[in-house]
Amino acid sequence: MQHYAELEQLLGKIEAEMRAWSLWSATPPADSALQSLQPFCIDTLSFWQWVQWIMVPRFRQMIAQKLPLPQSSEMMPMAAEAVVASGIKSSKLIDYFAELDQLLTTPH
Repeated sequence: MQHYAELEQLLGKIEAEMRAWSLWSATPPADSALQSLQPFCIDTLSFWQWVQWIMVPRFRQMIAQKLPLPQSSEMMPMAAEAVVASGIKSSKLIDYFAELDQLLTTPH
């Protein structure tokens, strides 16, 4: 149960930092863009769009329904690459994704 609370708190931090850097969009991508079979929807979405429209909602659904969380995560390298590519100066986002990876790889 504690992992769910920690995950929700971390998702809130990621969302807040993305909003602070104007990476959180009010306009959803096309439905077809959300149907990609590629990891991170790399062929149809930016990493930040994937975080907002796929990762965060799925995790929140898992929390609400008390579904099992993934047993491992390695999103920090993608986040670090996306921070550089976006030209933003936020080590917080990289840190939050490192925390997310750690949380999900810790036995729960």
